[in-house]
Amino acid sequence: MCATANGKAESQTDVSPPQNLTGKPPTKLLTLPTMLTIGRVAAVPLLVGTFYVESWWGPTATTGLFIAAAFTDWLDGYLARKMNLGTPFGAFLDPVADKLMVAATLILLCTKPFEAGMFGHAPWLLTVPAIAIIGREITMSAVREWAAAQDRKLLEAVAVNNLGKWKTATQMSALTILLAARDGSLVGARTFAHSGVLLLYISAWLALWSLVVYMGKIWKVLLRQ
Repeated sequence: MCATANGKAESQTDVSPPQNLTGKPPTKLLTLPTMLTIGRVAAVPLLVGTFYVESWWGPTATTGLFIAAAFTDWLDGYLARKMNLGTPFGAFLDPVADKLMVAATLILLCTKPFEAGMFGHAPWLLTVPAIAIIGREITMSAVREWAAAQDRKLLEAVAVNNLGKWKTATQMSALTILLAARDGSLVGARTFAHSGVLLLYISAWLALWSLVVYMGKIWKVLLRQ
């Protein structure tokens, strides 16, 4: 997600283990940051359940869960760095929790398309950026795993950059807005939803462009070998 988690920004934990300033491995498997990460995984079924609640509190609960997950994503990374509690298990689980939450939210939103102004009832409107974002995440996970098995230079080529951070920030903002806009009682809900769609498309473009940038860096490293 958009903040750091278990010592990473965006998907940085995919490519580097958490730092431990003492030089000693943590003695506990389930540190506080890791438990917060597990909590995000456990929140996914709750997100799905509240999304389909046909009541006034359903959209509010879903949005609240998503915001809480984004906050814990930042919090577990902060605690892992400040309290020196990063673990290899937490580094593995953190990006998994992030991708599960984002992918689940995108799929949920695609199951309930809304009226989109001049586009009318356009079920494809959210599906297109959702495929781009999820596809990018799957591809980058595979690329980072491959790079980690090769050499240090390839691993550094796929290290997180500012473009990836902007992608994550717009992505999380867009999803929060789109979840909140499902509340029909919200003033300006339609305008709110349209701004969320725009941000989601910007996020999808940034996701694909960052993938191109990463691939370009990898290609340069391979050509030098």
